[in-house]
Amino acid sequence: MDFTFTDDQLTFREAISRFLMTEAAPEMLREIWETDVGRSPDLRNKIAAQGLTALSVPEAEGGLGMDDVAWALMTQELGYYAIPDSLADTAYVATGLLTGLAADHPARANLLPRIAEGSLRLAISHPVNALVSDAQLAEVLILTDGDDIHLVPRSQVDVETHPSIDASRRMGRVTWNPTPATCIASGAQGQQLQARMLDRGALSVAGQLLGLAQRMLDLSVDYVAQRKQFGKPIGSFQAVKHHLADVARHIEQAKPVLYRAAHGLARGDGNASVWVSQARLACCEASWIAARKGIQVHGAMGYTWEVDLQMFMKRAWALDASWGDRGFHKTRVSDYLFADGTRLGPGHTFEE
Repeated sequence: MDFTFTDDQLTFREAISRFLMTEAAPEMLREIWETDVGRSPDLRNKIAAQGLTALSVPEAEGGLGMDDVAWALMTQELGYYAIPDSLADTAYVATGLLTGLAADHPARANLLPRIAEGSLRLAISHPVNALVSDAQLAEVLILTDGDDIHLVPRSQVDVETHPSIDASRRMGRVTWNPTPATCIASGAQGQQLQARMLDRGALSVAGQLLGLAQRMLDLSVDYVAQRKQFGKPIGSFQAVKHHLADVARHIEQAKPVLYRAAHGLARGDGNASVWVSQARLACCEASWIAARKGIQVHGAMGYTWEVDLQMFMKRAWALDASWGDRGFHKTRVSDYLFADGTRLGPGHTFEE
């Protein structure tokens, strides 16, 4: 079995990284987040022009048709450059839902091409999320009511704004009235699609958290190489090296867990939900360790608005409970581990 990424996947990731390095520098993001809407249509259009919004849209609807493994790479870049998470909600989570509908379903036919071209902003509700990201700004919302899934225009919902510790996040509590006209899936199909949304949403957050962890580590390494005490860079002190080495270890341990989960989703593995929860926990731990160690080496100035570390640290904290908190994902993993007949061990990790 080949565990390496394809040349297309790696090339696409490098192209996105180079693009975001220029177009989404921290000082530019600060300017965007201080606006009333906190979003830049120009930046979103440029991202769409790079093909990111079309990444998982099927080729028949104008997309690139790439799978969950590609998104495991792309969401790391979204986290590394602190791009708002609603982009992944539209281009990855919502796309997964819509591609699960029948090929001739009007919602699929109408929305997927618009997602691919980057002209549509969706907001997604799920029972595990108390608040909806970008609900105020979305053109349409995907909302759940029991087993039913509804596609509701923004004009038919009320949104109560809730502030976030992360200045980039626009959260809202949505109230609405379900109608048969807005229902796009129900019953067993609704349950299945909600489960798909949850797994894709959690995997998306896991990838962003891993990217955030890497960015916080890079910022910390740069800082300790420049900050001096006793005539030496503090990065030369063994205690500081140990802090940052601990972060690097958590990041490297989380990567294969994330990729295992993406592989499981892409192949339709029956245990994919468990792998997703495992990845969510591993990546969350890496981001929290990176934030804590970053603050330790930066000192209290790491919390201040002028220092870039706080942007990525606050994003990691804000994403901690998105698409299921730690307790939720620990329960999914433990239910699997302690079930009768669970197949554990190296021989069952990747099965043909």
